[in-house]
Amino acid sequence: MFNAFTGIVKGRVQGVGFRYFVKNEAKALGLIGWVRNLPDGTVEVWAQGPFSILEQFMQRLKTGPVGSHVEETQFQWFEDKSLFTRFEIRG
Repeated sequence: MFNAFTGIVKGRVQGVGFRYFVKNEAKALGLIGWVRNLPDGTVEVWAQGPFSILEQFMQRLKTGPVGSHVEETQFQWFEDKSLFTRFEIRG
């Protein structure tokens, strides 16, 4: 069973508080992982937790915070046995 995903979020997602939104949403859902800006203007997310909660999280990423504009998302499910201890902002 899948318990993690990695994703890329495209659009107006840098400079609008998107990473902080992602971190807060992940923490509220009890997920672990990380989020970071990429040089091409996209945001990368890695999250781990229960499948149904991850699906909710994906939906929130597709919406984003006020001031952002998500144009496209790409997610890839996988199973991961490594465990982070929290959700953090990287780079």
